[in-house]
Amino acid sequence: MKVLHVEMGRHLYGGARQVAYLLNGLAGHPDDGHVLVCAPGAAIAGAIDSSAVRIVPLACSGDADLGFLGRLRRLIRDERPDLLHVHSRRGDLLAALAARLEDCPAVHSRRVDNPPRWHDRAIKFPLFRRIITISQGIRQVLLRAGVPDRKLHCIPSAVDTGRFRPGGDRTLLSTEFGLEPGPPVLAVIAQLIPRKGHRVLFEAWPAVLARHPAARLLVFGQGPLEPQLRQAAGAAGWADRVRFLGFRNDLDRILPCLDLVVHPASMEGLGVSLLEAAACGVPIVASRTGGIPEIVRDGINGCLVEPGDSGGLAETIVKLLDDPARRASFGAAGRNLALAEFSIPRMVEDNRKLYVELAARCPDEGSAA
Repeated sequence: MKVLHVEMGRHLYGGARQVAYLLNGLAGHPDDGHVLVCAPGAAIAGAIDSSAVRIVPLACSGDADLGFLGRLRRLIRDERPDLLHVHSRRGDLLAALAARLEDCPAVHSRRVDNPPRWHDRAIKFPLFRRIITISQGIRQVLLRAGVPDRKLHCIPSAVDTGRFRPGGDRTLLSTEFGLEPGPPVLAVIAQLIPRKGHRVLFEAWPAVLARHPAARLLVFGQGPLEPQLRQAAGAAGWADRVRFLGFRNDLDRILPCLDLVVHPASMEGLGVSLLEAAACGVPIVASRTGGIPEIVRDGINGCLVEPGDSGGLAETIVKLLDDPARRASFGAAGRNLALAEFSIPRMVEDNRKLYVELAARCPDEGSAA
């Protein structure tokens, strides 16, 4: 069986990292073949550990790049894969069209929980045999939008529980970031875009500082909101209490040293950073939205608050900072959850089972919406 994978993201954000996990795991099946189509210079190329995965850079300037359509069609003809798996949103419609024009069955991974647009439902989705949702929350969104249940297949994302694990050296926080030992350290790990809820956390932060004035907040990620958030922190006098640290690829070293991860997103498909925090044994406070409750089990490994509720967020953070024993209990439960339900081998085998099933079906099966 040969599968051609399309992941056109340039950075190794959560979705691309999941594709790397998948391909590195699938390489353990020597009788299969896997080809990765990615953007020239994309970070994912360096994250593929196995020489069994062939990497083919193809340029794609966007959803209207008909040259990408032609290039991908030629590659499909050359490779003759049994299946095409489209992982990213960039160029996904063109990839689906290429597969249909070359009579190659295709599947699509859906990683966002926003309702699909009309042309997704009417044009794009019918081109795929299956839409793989990374959470039940996303699956429910698509069902409510009218996508047939037979079209959907849920395979949750995974976390590298060998790399992301408890037991960090907390002195790293002082040597790396100049933080004094002792006071609580919280982090938000997300792109700096509106739906990730940084503004809600900033609204909650004064109440947290009123109870824990020495607390520090680490902001990991990059995005268009950074200048505004920096300005807000400076205007509030938090320059020494909120640190903007950009995108990091060494969160496995940092996460185990934290007291709490906060994720007040208004929309979230699942949340790779939450999986990584849970695997590291870090308690979490997050919004009750999208696929988040599938990772953050309220009262078990963290606490859930309503999206946009800065008062409730502040109160919940303070209660957890006041209760080290509860944080420790939540952390241990999060680690167990990651091991039991979100391992890479489980995710890899679930995807491969779907590939085998679909590659064996007749060409017309599942093409209708």
